[in-house]
Amino acid sequence: MSGPYRILYHHRIRADDGQAVHVRELIAALRDQGHTVHECALVPKTGARPVAAAAARGGFWQRLALPRAATEVLEILYDRVGSRRLRQAARDLRPDFVYERHALHCRSGLDVARQLGVPLLLEVNSPMVTEMERLGSLRFRGRARRTERAVLAGADAVLAVTRVLGDRLVDAGARPERVHVIGNGAVPSRYGGEAAIAAVELRARWQLPAAAFALGFVGYARPWHRLDLVLDVLRQPGFETVVLVLIGTGPAIEPLLLQARASGVRDRVHAVGEVPPELLPAHVLACDGALIPAINDYASPLKLFDSLAAGVPTLAPDQPNLRETVQHGSTALLFRPGDTDDLARQLGRLVQDRSFARRLGAAGRAALVQHDWTWAGNARRVTAVFEGLRAEARP
Repeated sequence: MSGPYRILYHHRIRADDGQAVHVRELIAALRDQGHTVHECALVPKTGARPVAAAAARGGFWQRLALPRAATEVLEILYDRVGSRRLRQAARDLRPDFVYERHALHCRSGLDVARQLGVPLLLEVNSPMVTEMERLGSLRFRGRARRTERAVLAGADAVLAVTRVLGDRLVDAGARPERVHVIGNGAVPSRYGGEAAIAAVELRARWQLPAAAFALGFVGYARPWHRLDLVLDVLRQPGFETVVLVLIGTGPAIEPLLLQARASGVRDRVHAVGEVPPELLPAHVLACDGALIPAINDYASPLKLFDSLAAGVPTLAPDQPNLRETVQHGSTALLFRPGDTDDLARQLGRLVQDRSFARRLGAAGRAALVQHDWTWAGNARRVTAVFEGLRAEARP
């Protein structure tokens, strides 16, 4: 690796969720490797972490709630603001390249990169316009399509989180030779030492029986996550020791707890609430298995890399985007999406053979380390893409 490089990092994320985790972790990894990264954002995600009360309240832009049409108008108008901020930052930084997280109606990164004469590396985490159309949340469809096609076609590199997504982005306008796959990552060193000790304490605090098999779900739970599938399994013979541990919040939690009570398994569903990022490794390690009950068919879920890094065996839907990372029976167990019976079969393998479960978790962690699916590895991949672009540009 040459360098160090000066990177102008642009995003328009308001929420402090998984998107923010990606931003913080990648910027931190780039800085740890000696690069200068200037975060240019509506709501910055790096720097001093806010105190809990302030974080809960959020800033003005985080708390702003408007009708979808008004929000979309602001997203369109933001391009002028974003472009101005990027140009101002570039005057002092003199960046080697612009790195932008793709957002709806946003082309400021492309415009400013062209003005500066430097490459644009565009990180894409979802088929943005298609997703908004599916949700019925897109008011300016034609403009959104035109902007997305222009940005995908104009970017010097498009960094998709999965190959499945990368192929869709080509259909949406990206040049095939410019698409690179860089998924999410984890920091394996966080899953040991003090976190392992804290995990033992957590299980005691949760008052789990010694023989309990704690099946953990991490994230903001929505109805489409299909956590109800697990309740069907908990009622079946042979799964009396399984306890579902919900780590996070979300609109699906309360209905799920009500359903668990009606099903007679409420005492085996623990909702621990939102967990600060620094305590998440201990919570993952406190579980005997990690569950991804459902996921978008293009995503690279953060929770998958967390459970791999922790050496906790993972249960996930059998779909192409996840098979890019894990192999059934080797580094994870995969079940047919939405199939309660198959979920029960695969979970039963872990519950009935704890030795196999431990070997599976260890193999998952070994694969993560071997392939360097870490934030540090992702930082190296990003700079390698830039170096490839620079080599192409040499006479």
